[in-house]
Amino acid sequence: MSKYKAVIGLEMHCEFKSNSKVFSSARNSYSEIPNENISAVDMAFPGILPVVNKKCVRDALMMSMVLHCKQPEFMYFDRKNYYYPDLPKGYQITQMTEPVGIDGCIEIECNGERKKVFIHDIHLEEDTASLDHYYDTSCIDYNRAGVPLVELVTEPCLNSAEEAVTFLETMRSIYKYCDVSEADTKKGQIRCDVNISIMDWDATEYGTRVEIKNVNSFGGVRDAINYEIKRQSELKDAGRYSEVEQETRRWDEEEGKTIRMRSKVDAIDYKYFVDPNLPKFKIAKEWLEEIKKDIPLLPLERKEKYIRELGLSDYDAGIIVKERNYAEYFEECLELGIDAKTASNWLSTQILGQINEKEISLKEFYLTPTLLKQIVEEVNKGTISSKQAKEVFYKSIDEKKEPKSFITNDMTQISDKRELENIINTILEENRNQVKEYKNGKDNLFDYFVGQVMKNTRGKANPILTKDILKEKLNN
Repeated sequence: MSKYKAVIGLEMHCEFKSNSKVFSSARNSYSEIPNENISAVDMAFPGILPVVNKKCVRDALMMSMVLHCKQPEFMYFDRKNYYYPDLPKGYQITQMTEPVGIDGCIEIECNGERKKVFIHDIHLEEDTASLDHYYDTSCIDYNRAGVPLVELVTEPCLNSAEEAVTFLETMRSIYKYCDVSEADTKKGQIRCDVNISIMDWDATEYGTRVEIKNVNSFGGVRDAINYEIKRQSELKDAGRYSEVEQETRRWDEEEGKTIRMRSKVDAIDYKYFVDPNLPKFKIAKEWLEEIKKDIPLLPLERKEKYIRELGLSDYDAGIIVKERNYAEYFEECLELGIDAKTASNWLSTQILGQINEKEISLKEFYLTPTLLKQIVEEVNKGTISSKQAKEVFYKSIDEKKEPKSFITNDMTQISDKRELENIINTILEENRNQVKEYKNGKDNLFDYFVGQVMKNTRGKANPILTKDILKEKLNN
């Protein structure tokens, strides 16, 4: 156990999917061409008027429900006032008066244990523009300005880097399951601010809180937290804890440490007030009920279901629920009559191995559950062995042809018991010395006999039946 208790709160920002931005008609899509997706509203031209995107509000309310938050009666938007080059209006449209959700809670699973993470609030806002820094100049790209952004603020209830990263991974999975975001860290669609302090285990008051801004990867979050715990602990050990200031720091990945940026700004300095250009509107209860019906079965719930109802292991179920596409592929296999364990084995080994190797999504993968069924049925009938099934699998993917086109008479397994008995009798007769050694206790020779049968039949002998006959004859 660590000498000091770490107290961690997260501010997770996630960009939402939508056809247009949250307050303008400009296209909301990732682009590497600067200033391609912009409008007069995004550029803050004089006389502009924002109009809220209904889909973004709907998706934010859905996330509020998923997190078991309280939804407001009216939807408000506020102005957060500060000047920075990437903020063209001089303020950000956000939520302070009535966020889409407050006082929530969600469970995570970390190191085999369940933990409740309490949510302070979740609110909908617009993203800022981005700055591109070059050798002697900086340029502003307004593509990101006005992109719908949901900020999720936890209570200070996490106590380790592992718990913090598990929470972020859980939320990324939920955003993707609910189809509200691609949640791609490589595109900057997820960013995180980390608030961290340390305290004695028996203390009742929190230590001095330090904020680490805009950490862009989950690995970065883990490393930044561990570094900051170590930095603060060393100062506390040396009797210099007063040097830990309430400040904002940044994570320097190259140097592997946090670096001071400025003293921490309090909320009062932003001079929040309700945006006069976006009048409040009442959220209909009927609309909330409609949104609630669209919430899918989420990863942790699916995992419990697969373990309880289908008998999958914790490990196998965990792999399947990692992505919604994986779970949907698996469930389609079940609907087609493929055994749960068989479907799980194919998905978690061969299929995921192929999509990772080819760097494609499961939706782009050629072998659909219907095509996979062709292979599974032939294995179940004893027509082909599991080894041959894998050969058919890879040929089908490489040549983009149905598996059945590769299942020929030459591949058919020998499953006739009398035929196999004759082959095995001949092999045992030709290997009398090995049979004698086996009977004298050299049990590892059993695999030798199996190999001889497979060699004699060019791999076509039914392996299960072969082993049964060999055991019967060798133990006779």
